[in-house]
Amino acid sequence: MVKTLGRLERVELRHIWETEDRDFTPWLAREEHLQILGDTIGLELELEAQEKDVGPFRADILCKNTLDDTWVLIENQIERTDHKHLGQLMTYAAGLDAVTIIWVASKFTEEHRSALDWLNKITDTDFRFFGLEVELWRINDSIPAPKFNVISQPNDWSSTVSRAARKIEEEGLSASQELQLKYWTHLSEYLEANSDTKLRSPGAKGWSDFSLGKTNAILRISISTQTGKLAAGVYLYKNMKEKYDYLYEQKDAIEASFEEALEWENNPDKQTAVIKIEKSADISNESDWLDQHEWFKQKLESFRRVFRPLVREF
Repeated sequence: MVKTLGRLERVELRHIWETEDRDFTPWLAREEHLQILGDTIGLELELEAQEKDVGPFRADILCKNTLDDTWVLIENQIERTDHKHLGQLMTYAAGLDAVTIIWVASKFTEEHRSALDWLNKITDTDFRFFGLEVELWRINDSIPAPKFNVISQPNDWSSTVSRAARKIEEEGLSASQELQLKYWTHLSEYLEANSDTKLRSPGAKGWSDFSLGKTNAILRISISTQTGKLAAGVYLYKNMKEKYDYLYEQKDAIEASFEEALEWENNPDKQTAVIKIEKSADISNESDWLDQHEWFKQKLESFRRVFRPLVREF
């Protein structure tokens, strides 16, 4: 029997958003739409301001990257990119000291894509420039759905590896730091091939962090050669620590959804509350890394699935 399939049709942006400032910007600034945008480039975005004044100009959307609490500036247009918006982008970035710049448009010209590529090449690796084209699609008479296509992005992988290589050459790393860097690099490659959760910046340290969608709430994985443990867990800082009791009240339901018991540590004398799980492992045994990476993959996906909706409710 031949299956009947729908017809995928592109929708003109102006049919949905007549203007940028009154229609497209407010739509994009909504939490659920920032999540779609953030998922496309691997960021967790929390809205800080819309139409933010920067001198005589007004930036479209200002967000925080909830993983490292840095500024993210979004400049959007529903037409083809132009020099005016590129200039405004630079003005806003300087005025707001934003470290991640996202330019959203219906179509990027080759010169503007090249301009973002050039900026990513010449600026400090702490600054990142993204160019995204936005499209609308529907199947038959369905509601139109947005799709963001990455046109330009920083080469974080090359930048990170280059920085790590330079540090080894210029400063030297200890044996444990070299092991940690190699471990996270292999895990990053494994997640890139096998999961939607990405480790974008391998480092010579004992942990790596992932965002849960709110500032001061992170998902952390760690390795320790001293204790022989792998660990994955939610860390709540500052104002987010106040939410620990709310989560603990749902302990049974959370663990049932997680399908295993977790360690709950409120740490009254510390600034951080932790909900985690651990596993004994020999980090120095590279032949066991595949099983360890799979364990991390499963725990990362489980923690994000269970805790991300809860944390975003805060």
